Amino acid sequence: MTSLFDLTGKTAVVTGGTRGIGLMIARGLLDAGCRVFISSRKADACERAVAELSAFGEVTGIAADLSAESECRRLADEVTADADAVHILVNNAGANWGEALSTFPASAWDRVLDLNVKSPFFLTRAFLPALTAVATDDDPARIINIGSIDGLRVSGMPTYSYSASKAALHQLTRVLAAELGPRQITVNAVAPGPFESKMMAATLAAHGEEIAASSPLGRIGRPDDMAGVAIFLASRAGAYVTGAIIPVDGGIATTL
Repeated sequence: MTSLFDLTGKTAVVTGGTRGIGLMIARGLLDAGCRVFISSRKADACERAVAELSAFGEVTGIAADLSAESECRRLADEVTADADAVHILVNNAGANWGEALSTFPASAWDRVLDLNVKSPFFLTRAFLPALTAVATDDDPARIINIGSIDGLRVSGMPTYSYSASKAALHQLTRVLAAELGPRQITVNAVAPGPFESKMMAATLAAHGEEIAASSPLGRIGRPDDMAGVAIFLASRAGAYVTGAIIPVDGGIATTL
């Protein structure tokens, strides 16, 4: 059972890995034996996260603004120059924007879709040679996209571009799973519900108890909840799963 979830000797890349859900996933992959590269737009955020995570394994931080395709390529080049192989790509970096329908700006569509939809596509393309090089029938390479339950149901918040972007990412996941499966690469998405993160901080501060009560399990997500699903999808335990959108939300999106 231990070997089923063991990631010793694997290398993973987690974008947006310096805080929130990305940090939870990076910590989990380190605990499972991975070497982990994390990225953030800000170099100081990378430094702080590396200092925090280094107690759990080998971690490297690279600053990159992944809203630009050129930065996606640069991140892939820097990782592959440093690492012998890349087995796991976690596309987690994302943005949100909330504003009334009457004033919701074009810039909010551009910023959110660039980071939430286009960058996972460009990162997948940039890392594809490295992932293909290590992929086998018995042990596929893995791509894990971080979507949202707001891409599965209608949110009560005026986050139009965010909800649309996450639904698009879920469909992109299925499209890439069909195309990359013959290359022995699995592509799956995790659709988180409420977790403690900077993106969710204001919402949880205002409505945390109400949100927790809306879940059949009566709470918000914890770091181990997110780490666990990432380890499953990245390990031998998840080798025959592809094209799946997995809600990790305590049942909010699937039972209400």
